[in-house]
Amino acid sequence: MPREARIVRKTKETEIALSLRLEGTGDGKVSTTVPFFDHMLALFSRHGGFDLEIKAKGDTGVDFHHLVEDVGICLGEAFRKSLGNMEGITRYAFASVPMIESLANVSVDVSARPHLVFHCALKSEKVGVFDVELVEEFLRAFSQSSGICVHVNVPYGTNAHHTIESVFKALARAVSAAVSLNPRVKGVPSTKGVLG
Repeated sequence: MPREARIVRKTKETEIALSLRLEGTGDGKVSTTVPFFDHMLALFSRHGGFDLEIKAKGDTGVDFHHLVEDVGICLGEAFRKSLGNMEGITRYAFASVPMIESLANVSVDVSARPHLVFHCALKSEKVGVFDVELVEEFLRAFSQSSGICVHVNVPYGTNAHHTIESVFKALARAVSAAVSLNPRVKGVPSTKGVLG
């Protein structure tokens, strides 16, 4: 059976419909009304090999915070739901992705124990109209709702667009590898017999 999920979230601040298929072709159809964010989510879909469809809108007249955070929540919930009992997954993975002068290293543990470590000095406050501080907010929301422990380390990079792009690509590749099924893993990959 395909590992997939659909999430719908509606609050006074945002309205989001999201579908995810883990064993996809990298087909990303993303519309959040925030062009740079759309670009990053489409990259995540492509480089993770996930089929991802997102339609989202929100109170972006205030700022982009609520929308970006809530998309992170929904994407995380979709991963948690599509992974089911997490039997047979690889669990740990790492990806290092360069983007021109920037390099992002991302390590993940699909463990039902969420945590975010974010070491990424961004030299600009905005990319276009997108507040770069929202990258960390998105990742924190994604980590908490997915149960995935995410460590982001960016040793260098001067262009904020390149740096953020390398982070999203590395996250995609690491998560894709970690959620992949490993025929050598029987049950869940933990000596406790459970993840969490």
